[in-house]
Amino acid sequence: MKNEKYKILLVDDDETLCALLSEFLQEEGFDVETLHTGDAATQRLLQRDDIDTVVLDIMMPGMSGLDVLRSVRAKRQVPILMLTGRGDDIDRIVGLEMGADDYLGKPCNPRELSARIKAIIRRTENSLGNGVETKPIVHTQLHGIKLDTGTRTALVNNNPLPLTSAEFNALSLLMTRAGQTITKQDMTQEVLNRPLEAYDRAMDVHISRIRQKLSAEGINDVIKSIRGVGYQMLTEQQPNQDDN
Repeated sequence: MKNEKYKILLVDDDETLCALLSEFLQEEGFDVETLHTGDAATQRLLQRDDIDTVVLDIMMPGMSGLDVLRSVRAKRQVPILMLTGRGDDIDRIVGLEMGADDYLGKPCNPRELSARIKAIIRRTENSLGNGVETKPIVHTQLHGIKLDTGTRTALVNNNPLPLTSAEFNALSLLMTRAGQTITKQDMTQEVLNRPLEAYDRAMDVHISRIRQKLSAEGINDVIKSIRGVGYQMLTEQQPNQDDN
Protein backbone atom coordinates (compact mmCIF):
# COMPACT_ATOMS: atom_id res chain seq x y z
CA MET A 1 0.00 0.00 0.00
CA LYS A 2 1.07 3.59 -0.57
CA ASN A 3 3.04 5.41 2.11
CA GLU A 4 0.71 8.38 2.58
CA LYS A 5 -2.60 7.99 4.40
CA TYR A 6 -5.63 6.77 2.50
CA LYS A 7 -8.39 9.36 2.36
CA ILE A 8 -11.85 8.20 3.42
CA LEU A 9 -15.02 10.26 2.98
CA LEU A 10 -17.58 9.33 5.64
CA VAL A 11 -21.10 10.52 4.84
CA ASP A 12 -23.84 10.16 7.48
CA ASP A 13 -26.40 12.57 8.91
CA ASP A 14 -25.73 11.17 12.41
CA GLU A 15 -22.97 13.54 13.51
CA THR A 16 -22.30 11.67 16.76
CA LEU A 17 -21.82 8.38 14.91
CA CYS A 18 -19.61 10.11 12.35
CA ALA A 19 -17.41 11.50 15.12
CA LEU A 20 -17.04 8.07 16.75
CA LEU A 21 -16.29 6.25 13.50
CA SER A 22 -13.96 9.01 12.32
CA GLU A 23 -11.93 8.85 15.54
CA PHE A 24 -11.57 5.08 15.27
CA LEU A 25 -10.61 5.16 11.57
CA GLN A 26 -8.04 7.89 12.22
CA GLU A 27 -6.50 5.68 14.89
CA GLU A 28 -6.36 2.95 12.22
CA GLY A 29 -4.23 5.26 10.08
CA PHE A 30 -6.81 6.74 7.72
CA ASP A 31 -7.26 10.38 6.79
CA VAL A 32 -11.00 10.88 7.36
CA GLU A 33 -13.27 13.63 6.08
CA THR A 34 -16.88 13.73 7.26
CA LEU A 35 -19.98 15.24 5.66
CA HIS A 36 -23.57 15.07 6.85
CA THR A 37 -25.77 15.75 3.82
CA GLY A 38 -26.15 14.12 0.44
CA ASP A 39 -25.85 17.44 -1.37
CA ALA A 40 -22.51 18.25 0.26
CA ALA A 41 -21.18 14.76 -0.47
CA THR A 42 -22.18 14.91 -4.13
CA GLN A 43 -20.56 18.31 -4.65
CA ARG A 44 -17.40 17.19 -2.86
CA LEU A 45 -17.02 14.00 -4.89
CA LEU A 46 -17.71 15.62 -8.25
CA GLN A 47 -15.44 18.62 -7.65
CA ARG A 48 -12.30 16.73 -6.57
CA ASP A 49 -11.07 13.23 -7.32
CA ASP A 50 -8.86 12.60 -4.27
CA ILE A 51 -10.94 10.13 -2.22
CA ASP A 52 -9.80 6.51 -1.95
CA THR A 53 -13.06 5.11 -0.54
CA VAL A 54 -16.49 6.55 0.32
CA VAL A 55 -18.51 5.23 3.26
CA LEU A 56 -22.07 6.31 2.47
CA ASP A 57 -25.17 6.03 4.64
CA ILE A 58 -28.19 5.13 2.50
CA MET A 59 -30.91 6.62 4.74
CA MET A 60 -30.34 10.38 4.95
CA PRO A 61 -32.93 13.16 4.88
CA GLY A 62 -33.11 15.29 1.76
CA MET A 63 -30.74 13.86 -0.85
CA SER A 64 -30.47 10.21 0.14
CA GLY A 65 -27.42 7.99 -0.14
CA LEU A 66 -28.96 6.32 -3.19
CA ASP A 67 -29.35 9.73 -4.84
CA VAL A 68 -25.69 10.47 -4.10
CA LEU A 69 -24.68 7.10 -5.50
CA ARG A 70 -26.64 7.69 -8.70
CA SER A 71 -25.13 11.15 -9.24
CA VAL A 72 -21.55 10.12 -8.49
CA ARG A 73 -21.64 6.90 -10.54
CA ALA A 74 -22.64 8.89 -13.62
CA LYS A 75 -19.18 10.50 -13.58
CA ARG A 76 -16.86 8.75 -11.11
CA GLN A 77 -15.89 5.15 -10.29
CA VAL A 78 -14.57 5.84 -6.76
CA PRO A 79 -15.15 2.78 -4.51
CA ILE A 80 -18.31 3.19 -2.43
CA LEU A 81 -19.25 1.17 0.67
CA MET A 82 -22.90 1.54 1.67
CA LEU A 83 -24.11 1.63 5.26
CA THR A 84 -27.59 0.13 5.45
CA GLY A 85 -30.07 -1.05 8.07
CA ARG A 86 -29.48 -4.65 9.10
CA GLY A 87 -32.75 -5.82 7.54
CA ASP A 88 -32.83 -3.50 4.54
CA ASP A 89 -32.22 -6.14 1.86
CA ILE A 90 -34.04 -4.12 -0.80
CA ASP A 91 -31.87 -1.04 -0.18
CA ARG A 92 -28.75 -3.20 -0.35
CA ILE A 93 -29.74 -4.75 -3.66
CA VAL A 94 -30.81 -1.41 -5.14
CA GLY A 95 -27.54 0.17 -4.01
CA LEU A 96 -25.49 -2.62 -5.55
CA GLU A 97 -27.51 -2.39 -8.75
CA MET A 98 -26.72 1.31 -8.89
CA GLY A 99 -23.00 0.65 -8.61
CA ALA A 100 -22.01 0.42 -4.94
CA ASP A 101 -19.01 -1.85 -4.38
CA ASP A 102 -20.19 -3.45 -1.14
CA TYR A 103 -22.39 -2.88 1.89
CA LEU A 104 -22.27 -3.12 5.67
CA GLY A 105 -25.26 -3.21 8.02
CA LYS A 106 -25.83 -0.63 10.75
CA PRO A 107 -25.13 -0.46 13.58
CA CYS A 108 -21.69 -1.58 12.50
CA ASN A 109 -18.66 -2.60 14.49
CA PRO A 110 -15.92 -0.01 13.81
CA ARG A 111 -13.36 -2.80 13.43
CA GLU A 112 -15.52 -4.49 10.80
CA LEU A 113 -15.91 -1.17 8.96
CA SER A 114 -12.15 -0.68 9.00
CA ALA A 115 -11.64 -4.22 7.69
CA ARG A 116 -14.09 -3.64 4.84
CA ILE A 117 -12.39 -0.39 3.87
CA LYS A 118 -8.97 -2.05 3.92
CA ALA A 119 -10.32 -4.90 1.76
CA ILE A 120 -11.64 -2.43 -0.84
CA ILE A 121 -8.35 -0.52 -0.89
CA ARG A 122 -6.29 -3.71 -1.00
CA ARG A 123 -8.02 -5.12 -4.05
CA THR A 124 -7.72 -1.79 -5.89
CA GLU A 125 -4.06 -1.34 -4.94
CA ASN A 126 -3.11 -4.90 -5.87
CA SER A 127 -4.87 -4.62 -9.21
CA LEU A 128 -3.02 -1.40 -9.95
CA GLY A 129 0.30 -2.88 -8.86
CA ASN A 130 0.74 -0.47 -5.93
CA GLY A 131 0.49 -3.03 -3.14
CA VAL A 132 3.19 -4.87 -1.27
CA GLU A 133 2.10 -8.12 -2.85
CA THR A 134 1.29 -7.10 -6.41
CA LYS A 135 -0.29 -9.12 -9.15
CA PRO A 136 1.22 -9.18 -12.64
CA ILE A 137 -0.38 -6.98 -15.27
CA VAL A 138 -2.68 -9.08 -17.40
CA HIS A 139 -4.12 -8.29 -20.82
CA THR A 140 -7.11 -10.52 -21.42
CA GLN A 141 -9.26 -10.73 -24.54
CA LEU A 142 -12.40 -12.84 -25.04
CA HIS A 143 -15.73 -12.41 -26.86
CA GLY A 144 -14.65 -8.96 -28.07
CA ILE A 145 -13.92 -7.87 -24.48
CA LYS A 146 -10.44 -6.56 -23.68
CA LEU A 147 -9.22 -6.05 -20.11
CA ASP A 148 -6.00 -4.39 -18.97
CA THR A 149 -5.37 -4.95 -15.26
CA GLY A 150 -2.53 -2.44 -15.31
CA THR A 151 -4.71 0.52 -16.21
CA ARG A 152 -7.93 -1.18 -15.02
CA THR A 153 -9.62 -0.39 -18.31
CA ALA A 154 -12.15 -2.45 -20.22
CA LEU A 155 -13.03 -2.26 -23.90
CA VAL A 156 -15.84 -3.94 -25.81
CA ASN A 157 -15.25 -3.97 -29.56
CA ASN A 158 -12.74 -1.17 -28.86
CA ASN A 159 -15.36 0.97 -27.08
CA PRO A 160 -14.79 1.89 -23.39
CA LEU A 161 -16.82 -0.19 -20.93
CA PRO A 162 -17.32 1.68 -17.62
CA LEU A 163 -17.02 -0.70 -14.67
CA THR A 164 -16.90 -0.21 -10.92
CA SER A 165 -13.92 -1.61 -9.04
CA ALA A 166 -15.87 -4.71 -7.99
CA GLU A 167 -17.28 -5.25 -11.49
CA PHE A 168 -13.84 -5.00 -13.07
CA ASN A 169 -12.40 -7.52 -10.62
CA ALA A 170 -15.29 -9.93 -11.15
CA LEU A 171 -15.07 -9.76 -14.94
CA SER A 172 -11.29 -10.13 -14.83
CA LEU A 173 -11.57 -13.22 -12.63
CA LEU A 174 -14.17 -14.81 -14.91
CA MET A 175 -12.19 -14.08 -18.08
CA THR A 176 -8.85 -15.32 -16.78
CA ARG A 177 -10.54 -18.57 -15.69
CA ALA A 178 -12.86 -18.93 -18.68
CA GLY A 179 -14.39 -22.39 -18.96
CA GLN A 180 -14.05 -22.98 -15.20
CA THR A 181 -16.85 -22.77 -12.65
CA ILE A 182 -16.06 -20.31 -9.87
CA THR A 183 -18.07 -20.67 -6.69
CA LYS A 184 -19.79 -17.66 -5.13
CA GLN A 185 -17.65 -18.24 -2.04
CA ASP A 186 -14.43 -17.99 -4.05
CA MET A 187 -15.69 -15.04 -6.09
CA THR A 188 -16.71 -13.10 -2.98
CA GLN A 189 -13.32 -13.73 -1.37
CA GLU A 190 -11.30 -12.86 -4.47
CA VAL A 191 -13.41 -9.95 -5.73
CA LEU A 192 -14.55 -8.35 -2.46
CA ASN A 193 -11.77 -9.64 -0.19
CA ARG A 194 -14.23 -10.93 2.38
CA PRO A 195 -16.11 -14.17 3.11
CA LEU A 196 -19.53 -14.90 1.65
CA GLU A 197 -22.22 -14.11 4.22
CA ALA A 198 -25.65 -15.65 4.75
CA TYR A 199 -28.21 -14.29 2.24
CA ASP A 200 -25.37 -12.39 0.54
CA ARG A 201 -26.46 -11.12 -2.89
CA ALA A 202 -23.52 -8.84 -3.62
CA MET A 203 -21.86 -11.04 -6.25
CA ASP A 204 -25.20 -11.85 -7.90
CA VAL A 205 -25.89 -8.15 -8.37
CA HIS A 206 -22.38 -7.38 -9.62
CA ILE A 207 -22.68 -10.18 -12.20
CA SER A 208 -26.13 -8.92 -13.23
CA ARG A 209 -24.74 -5.43 -13.83
CA ILE A 210 -21.85 -6.81 -15.87
CA ARG A 211 -24.29 -8.79 -18.01
CA GLN A 212 -26.43 -5.69 -18.56
CA LYS A 213 -23.44 -3.60 -19.60
CA LEU A 214 -22.17 -6.28 -21.98
CA SER A 215 -25.66 -6.77 -23.43
CA ALA A 216 -25.87 -3.04 -24.17
CA GLU A 217 -22.77 -3.54 -26.34
CA GLY A 218 -24.27 -6.55 -28.12
CA ILE A 219 -22.54 -9.27 -26.09
CA ASN A 220 -25.01 -11.72 -24.58
CA ASP A 221 -25.01 -15.10 -22.87
CA VAL A 222 -21.27 -15.32 -22.19
CA ILE A 223 -21.52 -15.57 -18.38
CA LYS A 224 -23.20 -18.79 -17.32
CA SER A 225 -24.97 -19.29 -13.99
CA ILE A 226 -24.27 -22.62 -12.31
CA ARG A 227 -27.29 -23.13 -10.08
CA GLY A 228 -26.41 -23.30 -6.41
CA VAL A 229 -22.69 -23.05 -7.13
CA GLY A 230 -21.52 -19.89 -8.90
CA TYR A 231 -20.62 -18.58 -12.34
CA GLN A 232 -18.57 -19.43 -15.40
CA MET A 233 -17.34 -17.35 -18.33
CA LEU A 234 -17.79 -19.41 -21.47
CA THR A 235 -14.88 -19.93 -23.80
CA GLU A 236 -15.48 -18.97 -27.41
CA GLN A 237 -15.98 -22.66 -28.23
CA GLN A 238 -18.59 -23.36 -25.54
CA PRO A 239 -22.35 -23.20 -26.17
CA ASN A 240 -24.38 -21.49 -23.43
CA GLN A 241 -26.80 -23.64 -21.45
CA ASP A 242 -27.58 -21.42 -18.48
CA ASP A 243 -28.80 -23.26 -15.40
CA ASN A 244 -30.85 -20.25 -14.26
